[in-house]
Amino acid sequence: MNIKSRNIYKNIATIFLVAMFFSCTNTTTEVRDFLADKNKPIGIAINTNHVYKDSGYITSKLITPLLHDFSNRKAHPYNEFPNGIKIITIDKNGIDSTTITGNYALSYNKTAVSEIKGNVVIINHTDDVKLETNQLFWDQKEKYFFTEDGFRFTTEKDTINGFGFEAKQNLKEWIAKDITGDIEADKQTL
Repeated sequence: MNIKSRNIYKNIATIFLVAMFFSCTNTTTEVRDFLADKNKPIGIAINTNHVYKDSGYITSKLITPLLHDFSNRKAHPYNEFPNGIKIITIDKNGIDSTTITGNYALSYNKTAVSEIKGNVVIINHTDDVKLETNQLFWDQKEKYFFTEDGFRFTTEKDTINGFGFEAKQNLKEWIAKDITGDIEADKQTL
Protein backbone atom coordinates (compact mmCIF):
# COMPACT_ATOMS: atom_id res chain seq x y z
CA MET A 1 0.00 0.00 0.00
CA ASN A 2 2.90 2.31 0.71
CA ILE A 3 4.31 2.05 -2.86
CA LYS A 4 0.82 2.53 -4.32
CA SER A 5 0.35 5.74 -2.27
CA ARG A 6 3.67 7.13 -3.48
CA ASN A 7 2.75 6.52 -7.12
CA ILE A 8 -0.60 8.25 -6.64
CA TYR A 9 1.10 11.29 -5.07
CA LYS A 10 3.72 11.37 -7.84
CA ASN A 11 1.00 11.22 -10.49
CA ILE A 12 -0.96 14.01 -8.83
CA ALA A 13 2.19 16.17 -8.57
CA THR A 14 3.06 15.50 -12.22
CA ILE A 15 -0.44 16.40 -13.41
CA PHE A 16 -0.35 19.56 -11.30
CA LEU A 17 3.04 20.64 -12.71
CA VAL A 18 2.01 19.95 -16.31
CA ALA A 19 -1.20 21.94 -15.81
CA MET A 20 0.79 24.78 -14.28
CA PHE A 21 3.27 24.91 -17.21
CA PHE A 22 0.51 24.96 -19.82
CA SER A 23 -1.45 27.65 -17.99
CA CYS A 24 1.40 30.22 -18.41
CA THR A 25 0.60 31.63 -21.83
CA ASN A 26 1.49 35.32 -21.42
CA THR A 27 3.37 36.66 -24.38
CA THR A 28 5.99 39.39 -24.18
CA THR A 29 3.56 41.98 -25.53
CA GLU A 30 0.95 41.02 -22.92
CA VAL A 31 3.51 41.52 -20.15
CA ARG A 32 4.57 44.92 -21.60
CA ASP A 33 0.95 46.03 -21.91
CA PHE A 34 0.27 44.94 -18.33
CA LEU A 35 3.26 46.92 -17.04
CA ALA A 36 2.25 49.96 -19.11
CA ASP A 37 -1.28 49.83 -17.67
CA LYS A 38 0.14 49.73 -14.16
CA ASN A 39 2.50 52.67 -14.98
CA LYS A 40 5.54 50.50 -14.26
CA PRO A 41 8.82 50.69 -16.18
CA ILE A 42 9.78 47.79 -18.41
CA GLY A 43 13.30 47.99 -16.98
CA ILE A 44 15.33 49.67 -14.25
CA ALA A 45 19.07 50.30 -14.35
CA ILE A 46 21.17 51.35 -11.37
CA ASN A 47 24.47 53.27 -11.62
CA THR A 48 24.37 53.45 -15.40
CA ASN A 49 27.33 54.63 -17.46
CA HIS A 50 26.31 54.53 -21.13
CA VAL A 51 28.65 55.42 -24.00
CA TYR A 52 27.22 56.56 -27.36
CA LYS A 53 29.28 55.97 -30.50
CA ASP A 54 29.03 57.04 -34.11
CA SER A 55 31.25 55.42 -36.74
CA GLY A 56 33.44 53.95 -34.00
CA TYR A 57 34.04 57.29 -32.25
CA ILE A 58 32.64 58.13 -28.82
CA THR A 59 30.22 61.05 -29.20
CA SER A 60 28.79 61.28 -25.67
CA LYS A 61 28.56 59.63 -22.27
CA LEU A 62 25.50 59.40 -20.05
CA ILE A 63 25.93 58.81 -16.31
CA THR A 64 22.98 58.36 -13.94
CA PRO A 65 22.38 56.65 -10.60
CA LEU A 66 18.90 55.43 -11.65
CA LEU A 67 17.20 54.92 -15.02
CA HIS A 68 13.57 53.89 -15.54
CA ASP A 69 12.84 52.56 -19.03
CA PHE A 70 9.26 53.24 -20.13
CA SER A 71 9.82 52.16 -23.75
CA ASN A 72 6.72 49.97 -23.40
CA ARG A 73 4.50 53.04 -23.92
CA LYS A 74 2.91 52.91 -27.36
CA ALA A 75 2.20 56.61 -27.88
CA HIS A 76 5.15 58.27 -26.11
CA PRO A 77 7.95 55.91 -25.00
CA TYR A 78 10.46 57.57 -22.71
CA ASN A 79 13.27 57.13 -20.21
CA GLU A 80 13.13 58.70 -16.76
CA PHE A 81 16.15 59.72 -14.69
CA PRO A 82 14.61 60.44 -11.25
CA ASN A 83 17.89 60.83 -9.35
CA GLY A 84 19.72 63.09 -11.76
CA ILE A 85 21.73 62.87 -14.93
CA LYS A 86 25.13 63.87 -16.30
CA ILE A 87 25.79 63.96 -20.03
CA ILE A 88 29.20 64.64 -21.52
CA THR A 89 29.42 65.41 -25.22
CA ILE A 90 32.74 64.75 -26.89
CA ASP A 91 34.07 66.58 -29.94
CA LYS A 92 35.75 65.02 -32.98
CA ASN A 93 39.18 65.22 -31.33
CA GLY A 94 38.02 63.11 -28.37
CA ILE A 95 37.94 66.05 -25.94
CA ASP A 96 35.05 66.69 -23.53
CA SER A 97 33.34 69.70 -25.06
CA THR A 98 30.06 70.11 -23.14
CA THR A 99 28.80 68.77 -19.82
CA ILE A 100 25.09 68.81 -18.93
CA THR A 101 23.86 68.04 -15.40
CA GLY A 102 20.44 68.14 -13.74
CA ASN A 103 18.52 66.69 -10.80
CA TYR A 104 15.77 65.04 -12.91
CA ALA A 105 15.27 64.26 -16.60
CA LEU A 106 12.85 62.75 -19.09
CA SER A 107 14.00 61.69 -22.54
CA TYR A 108 11.35 60.94 -25.18
CA ASN A 109 12.45 58.27 -27.63
CA LYS A 110 10.30 59.16 -30.66
CA THR A 111 10.94 62.91 -30.69
CA ALA A 112 14.53 62.84 -29.29
CA VAL A 113 13.62 65.73 -27.00
CA SER A 114 14.70 65.69 -23.37
CA GLU A 115 13.49 67.75 -20.45
CA ILE A 116 16.02 68.35 -17.69
CA LYS A 117 14.91 69.92 -14.39
CA GLY A 118 16.40 71.13 -11.15
CA ASN A 119 19.80 72.81 -10.94
CA VAL A 120 20.50 72.40 -14.65
CA VAL A 121 24.07 73.38 -15.51
CA ILE A 122 25.64 73.28 -18.97
CA ILE A 123 29.35 73.96 -19.31
CA ASN A 124 31.20 74.37 -22.60
CA HIS A 125 34.75 73.42 -21.61
CA THR A 126 36.31 74.67 -24.84
CA ASP A 127 34.97 78.24 -24.67
CA ASP A 128 34.63 78.36 -20.87
CA VAL A 129 30.95 79.40 -20.82
CA LYS A 130 28.24 78.20 -18.46
CA LEU A 131 24.43 78.20 -18.53
CA GLU A 132 22.43 77.70 -15.33
CA THR A 133 18.63 77.29 -15.17
CA ASN A 134 15.92 75.27 -13.41
CA GLN A 135 14.35 73.73 -16.52
CA LEU A 136 15.77 73.05 -19.96
CA PHE A 137 14.57 71.31 -23.10
CA TRP A 138 17.12 69.67 -25.37
CA ASP A 139 16.34 68.76 -28.97
CA GLN A 140 18.95 66.09 -29.64
CA LYS A 141 18.24 65.84 -33.38
CA GLU A 142 18.76 69.58 -33.92
CA LYS A 143 21.44 69.79 -31.17
CA TYR A 144 19.60 72.72 -29.64
CA PHE A 145 18.78 73.88 -26.06
CA PHE A 146 15.90 76.13 -25.03
CA THR A 147 14.18 77.32 -21.88
CA GLU A 148 11.56 79.90 -20.96
CA ASP A 149 12.61 79.74 -17.32
CA GLY A 150 15.03 82.07 -15.55
CA PHE A 151 18.68 81.59 -16.46
CA ARG A 152 22.22 82.80 -15.79
CA PHE A 153 24.69 82.70 -18.67
CA THR A 154 28.33 83.26 -17.73
CA THR A 155 31.19 83.92 -20.14
CA GLU A 156 34.76 85.08 -19.48
CA LYS A 157 33.66 88.72 -19.61
CA ASP A 158 29.90 88.76 -18.94
CA THR A 159 27.20 87.44 -16.65
CA ILE A 160 23.74 87.65 -18.19
CA ASN A 161 20.51 86.95 -16.27
CA GLY A 162 17.09 86.69 -17.85
CA PHE A 163 14.03 84.67 -18.75
CA GLY A 164 14.13 82.65 -21.97
CA PHE A 165 17.25 81.29 -23.63
CA GLU A 166 18.00 79.38 -26.83
CA ALA A 167 21.36 78.03 -27.95
CA LYS A 168 23.16 75.50 -30.07
CA GLN A 169 24.30 72.48 -28.08
CA ASN A 170 27.86 73.83 -27.81
CA LEU A 171 26.60 77.24 -26.50
CA LYS A 172 28.51 79.09 -29.26
CA GLU A 173 25.43 80.65 -30.88
CA TRP A 174 22.71 81.80 -28.51
CA ILE A 175 19.68 84.04 -28.07
CA ALA A 176 18.92 85.51 -24.65
CA LYS A 177 15.47 86.94 -23.94
CA ASP A 178 14.31 89.43 -21.30
CA ILE A 179 17.84 90.02 -20.01
CA THR A 180 19.52 92.04 -17.29
CA GLY A 181 23.19 92.49 -16.51
CA ASP A 182 26.28 94.09 -17.97
CA ILE A 183 27.39 92.95 -21.40
CA GLU A 184 30.66 93.95 -22.97
CA ALA A 185 30.43 94.36 -26.75
CA ASP A 186 32.43 96.06 -29.43
CA LYS A 187 30.94 98.13 -32.26
CA GLN A 188 31.28 95.30 -34.80
CA THR A 189 28.95 92.96 -32.86
CA LEU A 190 26.31 95.66 -32.39
